[in-house]
Amino acid sequence: MTYDITEEGNVLKVAIDGRLVAAGAPMLRDDILGRMRAGLNVLFDLSKMIHIDSSGLGVLVQILQKAKANGAKVILAELQPGPKIVFDITKVSRVFEIVPTVADAKF
Repeated sequence: MTYDITEEGNVLKVAIDGRLVAAGAPMLRDDILGRMRAGLNVLFDLSKMIHIDSSGLGVLVQILQKAKANGAKVILAELQPGPKIVFDITKVSRVFEIVPTVADAKF
């Protein structure tokens, strides 16, 4: 997995490419949590994420919890069919705002 993080205004954009699994999830978590502050929203561009496991889901939930504690939002954009199945089966899709495209994300 590779990822790219950019900050635009009050949004931290995180583009994930590949597989968000146990091997890389802690590094991603630490990188994002280290950048988060009050009012900084997080937008995940998942257009290139091809797989996610329970560790990856856990990282996303931890980031969501910190964002909420900071008065911010987390939005997932362009969730692909394979990973979407994991979100739906685990019911994690119920706790996230998921939008079809990055352009649809409104903070």
